[in-house]
Amino acid sequence: MQITHDFERGAAMPVAWGIRVLLLTGESESPLVKRIAGLGGSVEVETEVFSALAAIIDDPMGYGLFVVDCDGLGGTDVGQRAAATLVAERLRVPVILISSDVDGQVFPQDKDIPVQLRVPLSAVSLRVGFEHALRDRLIWRAA
Repeated sequence: MQITHDFERGAAMPVAWGIRVLLLTGESESPLVKRIAGLGGSVEVETEVFSALAAIIDDPMGYGLFVVDCDGLGGTDVGQRAAATLVAERLRVPVILISSDVDGQVFPQDKDIPVQLRVPLSAVSLRVGFEHALRDRLIWRAA
């Protein structure tokens, strides 16, 4: 497992400050690691679906966000099944799915449905996806 945090990258207000993010990707050296770290998240990378799910299930309070790069894993079906597994285990970890299969960005109101971002992923869409997925945490932080 690889853990990355980028303190030197300047950001007006980090969205994911102090949040442990599990990134599931088919690439061990994904460019998403730096992009997520730039938003203030402490990133841990898994390249296998069952290992990622086991990590979250074994430490349900430890992770604040689960990001799935679906393209390297076989498509959005893999991400949807992973998100459904977390819901079945009654874990309230927000999920973001990133894929070229997605027709448009999806920002659901139901917290059990993952945010979906399409590839190519812009800095703005990634930030908005994080803000939406972490909206409850941001409200508590502002209070």
